[in-house]
Amino acid sequence: MSDSICRWGILSTANIARKNWKGIRLSGNGVVAGVSSRDLDRANQYIDECQREVPFDERPVAFGSHQALLDSDAIDAVYVPLPTGLRKQWVIAAANAKKHVLIEKPIADTAADAKEMLDACKANNVQLMDGVMYDHSKRIVGLRDAVAEGQIGNIRRIQAHFSFTGDKEFQSGNIRTDAKLERHGCLGDLGWYCIRLILWTMNWKAPSKVSGRTIKKLSREGVEGWVPGEFQGELIYDDGPSASFFCSFLSFNQQTATISGDEGYISLDDYVLPLYGSQSSFDVNRHDLQIDNCRWNFRRMTETRTFDEFHSGEPNSQEVAMVRRFADQVLRKEIDQDLLRRAMLTQQILDACRTSDEAGGGLIDFNES
Repeated sequence: MSDSICRWGILSTANIARKNWKGIRLSGNGVVAGVSSRDLDRANQYIDECQREVPFDERPVAFGSHQALLDSDAIDAVYVPLPTGLRKQWVIAAANAKKHVLIEKPIADTAADAKEMLDACKANNVQLMDGVMYDHSKRIVGLRDAVAEGQIGNIRRIQAHFSFTGDKEFQSGNIRTDAKLERHGCLGDLGWYCIRLILWTMNWKAPSKVSGRTIKKLSREGVEGWVPGEFQGELIYDDGPSASFFCSFLSFNQQTATISGDEGYISLDDYVLPLYGSQSSFDVNRHDLQIDNCRWNFRRMTETRTFDEFHSGEPNSQEVAMVRRFADQVLRKEIDQDLLRRAMLTQQILDACRTSDEAGGGLIDFNES
């Protein structure tokens, strides 16, 4: 390993990895050194396509198996965008090969599996981090600071919504509707971000009670079982605040959130992925009721806070910040325990939502373990 450059390997040729390929190229502290696939020709084709648009000076090496990439001394860290149902095996294999692991979300099928993965990383002194890009944006830190500074008073309610409309082809053929490979459906794919926003707002405090309910089930021909296609969840905190989220593969594109206090509220229109061509921002809102005899009106006071982050593929975008931060941890040879807890706590809450759903959707006690 160089003192200044992290050498990345990508396990699989998943489309989402193309975005992080570019993020690594712009990070300033990393290079893609290899890509693996069960099909060597496919790995080479993938590398050629990415090199044409975002080239590295040295062409990454194609590997005909994931284990071959993990066995390479030319790889320091791996990005794992494999289906959730396959991740446990390869994260543990990567940890045993002393490779640091950036993994897509949800990190596992169950919290028990996630614990095995984290234990393997700890035993081998390698970092694990889930790939939530907005975790590493300036905006999310600014949002938490605004809440901590009392800009909206005491938090009373948090609401998060993340959805997109999957067409018939998506519902019948996309991996995210495959109960074997992606058993959590929209909850794992979209609800993970909603839960994470709630945890950020609450400064990583765990809720005391959780509920979840599948509103719409999706199944596909030839695959046993179903996945949540629409899901709603509720998180309750002992000292008063509550939070809800809604995620869906059937509702139009929306990534909105509202954080309500007793003195105002914060609203975001694009909290997961900033809108193209715009600065990241959020609004702090206060509405005062003005009464003048028969005239009753609210006076709106809004402060918009913006941050110098732009759309995907810019040097200061959130995916670039994510891979840059991860590589910094690798290069410093330090393990950030907070990053491990973030991933595990999110997985545990997701699991609790599914447990509640299976029991009829009522509130159940939540204890972080």
